[in-house]
This record gives sequence, C-alpha cells and structure tokens, in this order.
Amino acid sequence: MSKPVSVFFHVGLGKTASTYLQNKVFGKLKGLHYIHPTKFRSWKKLVAQSNAEKVFLSREMDQQLEREVKKFAEVYPDTHAIIVLRRNDQWIASQYRRFLKNGYPYTFTEFFDVVQDKGFWKTSDAMFYPKIEILEKYFTSPPLVLFYDDLRKEPFQFIDAIANYTGSTYDKSAISLEPHHTSYEEKQLKVMLKVSKKLFSSAPIYKEGPRYKTWIRRRSRMLLCYIILYSALLIPNRFISKKPLIDPADLARVKQFYNADWLRCEARRNKSV
Repeated sequence: MSKPVSVFFHVGLGKTASTYLQNKVFGKLKGLHYIHPTKFRSWKKLVAQSNAEKVFLSREMDQQLEREVKKFAEVYPDTHAIIVLRRNDQWIASQYRRFLKNGYPYTFTEFFDVVQDKGFWKTSDAMFYPKIEILEKYFTSPPLVLFYDDLRKEPFQFIDAIANYTGSTYDKSAISLEPHHTSYEEKQLKVMLKVSKKLFSSAPIYKEGPRYKTWIRRRSRMLLCYIILYSALLIPNRFISKKPLIDPADLARVKQFYNADWLRCEARRNKSV
C-alpha cells in the first residue's frame, strides 16, 4: 500500500502573478516538497515517488482548467486546491496584452467581444465563480480562494494565507517582492498590433508532430515578436497613435458584465477554508 500524501495544487490563472509565485514564493515554503512547473509534465510519477508527507504543485491554466483539474482529480481527489483571482475586466485586459505581445493580430474587441460574444476568447472563459465550482466539483477538499489585489497590497498576509492552508512556514527575509518580469509599454504593444496584422494572418497554430519541431516554431515566433517589441522603443512617439490600446468604454462594459460574478467571488473571501 502506498503511503498517504497530502497534495496541494495551485491552479494558476494567467496574469494573476502565477509566475512570480511559482519562482519566488512556493519554493520557499518549508515542510512541503515543491514540484516546479517545469517538471509538471511528470507530476504523476514525481508525486508517487516523493517521500514527503506534503507535496505542492503549480500549473498555469486558463481555458483548459476543467480538463486539467478533472485529470488530476482522477488520481488525487483529496487535493487541496489554491486559486488566485483578479477582477474580471482587469484580468481580460491583461490577458489581451499578453496575447498581443505574443503576436496575436487582434484588436481588443476582436479578442474579447462582451456584446455578441464573437471574440477569440468567449465570455465564459472569464467567468470566475464557475472555476471555483469546478474545484469543488472534482476535489473533496475546499479550495483556498485568494485575490491578486491582496497580493499587491499586503503580500505577506497573502503568503501567510497560503502557509496556513498548507501547514507550512517560511522566512520573510527569503521572499523577494520584486516582480518576476515587468509589463511592456503600451507604445510597444500598439506597434506589435500594427505589425502583427500584416505579418501574421491569424493566431498561431502549432500542429501536432515531434515536440522539438513545435518548440522550434514557438521559439522562432517568440524571437520575432521580441525583435518587434524592442524595436518599437526606437520609434518616435509622434508616429504612434494616440488612440488607447483598449477603449475605456469597452473595458467598462466588461466590468459591468461580470459585476455579479465578481461579487460572488468576493463573498468567498474568508470562507475558503
């Protein structure tokens, strides 16, 4: 009979400080065997082979969240899940900037259409309370629901909540509060949008095949995008459109659309454990 193990799983959403937490916080928690996301592909074997009483994993996922959680729960149904939420409109805006940085040739409303739901991302993708319900559906243990803004305002209280939930400790002096990476300027993203519409006909599609070929295609596209982004800094501001990358009115509609969903999420504050 295999030994009992307590599994903690940070179900990370993109643009909610997942990379920062994965690289600067989770590995500092004492009393846990932390499996870094770079090794997540082998999670089943690594958890089974661990001699630790508590194992902590983290994986960033967005649209594929339910599929990945269901797969994980089939092996470890008693998993203690952790999810960090960011206000819907802010999250979508940040996701759009990330996709734009990666060469997706979409305006904001082409990426996310809250009126007719014809965007590249659908309105259901940004509903957060259903994501909490997915964790409750597949895992027997209640999830810890945290908020991105709390991390920014009171980082150590945020980390304390994770430590308390996982029964771990940490040294504050070992935690860096510096962001893992900084955001790109709006100027760079405006240039990226203009160039990508001419350079890339659609969103990148990586067909199935040898993993090394997929890796080469992804890296080649990323390299080209970085060249465009950093070259954009050399363009005089007078040649850059003054029109905002995201129309405030469009963002206001997104906020209003998700108001009820966000209020339900906030109601879970202090009720997660």
